[in-house]
Amino acid sequence: MASSDLKAELDCSICLNIYTDPIMLKCGHNFCRVCIDRVFDSQEGSGDYFCPQCRKEFQERPPLQRNITLRNITERFLSSPPPEPEKSGIFCTYCIHSSVPAVKSCLLCEASLCDDHLRVHSKSPEHVICVPTSTPENRKCPVHKKILELYCTEDSACICVSCSLTGEHRGHKVDTLQEASIKKKKKLINNLQKWNTKREEKEELVRSLQEYRGSVQEQADNEVERFTALFRDLERRLEDLEEKVVDEICRQTESILLPVIDLIQELEIKTEKLSQKMHPLEELCAMTDPLTVLQEPDSGDLCDTEDEDDEDRENRDQLLYNRGDLDLSGASRMFRTGMSDIISGIVGFTGGIYIEKADILLDEDTAHTHLTISYDNKSVLRSGRGQYRPYSSERFSHYCQVLGSQSFSSGRHYWEVDVQKSNNWRIGMCYGRIDRDEDDSLIGGNDVSWGLIRRGKDYSLLHDNGFIALPENIPGGRVRVYLDYEAGQISFYIRDPICHLHTFTANFTEPLYAVLGLWHSCISLC
Repeated sequence: MASSDLKAELDCSICLNIYTDPIMLKCGHNFCRVCIDRVFDSQEGSGDYFCPQCRKEFQERPPLQRNITLRNITERFLSSPPPEPEKSGIFCTYCIHSSVPAVKSCLLCEASLCDDHLRVHSKSPEHVICVPTSTPENRKCPVHKKILELYCTEDSACICVSCSLTGEHRGHKVDTLQEASIKKKKKLINNLQKWNTKREEKEELVRSLQEYRGSVQEQADNEVERFTALFRDLERRLEDLEEKVVDEICRQTESILLPVIDLIQELEIKTEKLSQKMHPLEELCAMTDPLTVLQEPDSGDLCDTEDEDDEDRENRDQLLYNRGDLDLSGASRMFRTGMSDIISGIVGFTGGIYIEKADILLDEDTAHTHLTISYDNKSVLRSGRGQYRPYSSERFSHYCQVLGSQSFSSGRHYWEVDVQKSNNWRIGMCYGRIDRDEDDSLIGGNDVSWGLIRRGKDYSLLHDNGFIALPENIPGGRVRVYLDYEAGQISFYIRDPICHLHTFTANFTEPLYAVLGLWHSCISLC
């Protein structure tokens, strides 16, 4: 196979250059790894992947399998010596009767030479030997018809000796072609390095943007999945609420209509009996024989049924007027309460949507002896006198702090603290292994706790003794704490009006607990 034919087989159908790190698809076609990656990246948005050569479709993005055999062939082809002279299409000028490939050309003779004629050719300096060329006249001065041997640096032109001595380039600075070529190559290499640096910078930009695109896409996919699950949960909750409200309406309807149905059935029976009594009277009234009419016995007196009619009317009136219409307030109240529970249970603030509102209780076994815990384990009061409590290694003994009884090791949760009665407190979250009796057991004073602090008018955030100062006089009487365990986020808000203060980020490795610290008055979990 000719070299040109082989090269055509080694060309990528996308970039039209020799394969670089060739990849073979399941359909058997080969491409450069970079080329096919770009094609699949462009197809990624549509969800359909197909071979750009045969258009074979793939359900998923095809894995890229390296074609080692083809790679070895391309490397061997690229490392092979340049084509033999006969492949250039230039033949010896003196071999008239046969096409013998030329190995060199003489610029003075303007002839191409094979190996045999080259050996007998003149070796004198004026016979300049070069690579085979079919246009030796291009290597001669068009004015003096002499070989181009010099390079005029002022005019950037290849010239002959006569041009430099007596021609239009006389007095100009010149170099030999070899010297000028070396200088130009140095400049080209320098430019090539600069362009290569720029290319690498662009490639780095592309890589960083691809990474960013991937991270954004991953985040978007996660959010879509999260919101989809949320909407499914909403549908389930709404269906449950719908069933409860409908059942409540049906219960009231049944309660009201059951005696009505009973009375209707009773009246229908009486109506049927009356119809049976009326039938012989109707027949008698239809008779034309007076004797027969007079000889038939009379029916019962209607006065006997008047008392019964009065009772029926009284029962009817009692049902229609005394019982009244449906009382829909119960169903409406059930609907409003259910909707409120659904909304408060899933909707958070700017930090995102949270699935669960945590109902936290204070763990009295961890409370400092100067803290009084309310009977419902929701409020904590700072007392001036220590209380007697049995010793416990879980109890805070250095600072007036208390843990929540519930731990969180997954999911999204939030909880609130009413701080209107105190201006000296710490609120946060911590690992269960926080120290109880050391100087670094203070909320935020270690690497296992994250806290919001208020001292008078000053607000700050603290983690591992790193302070973040906040503006003074932050409005609001409630603190809301958000936890997104998987995302590694603890966020603090002030409510009424809502105001985001800060979000800590970390890689949580242990269950987290709510923790409160109090040095004045009292605070309460909401």
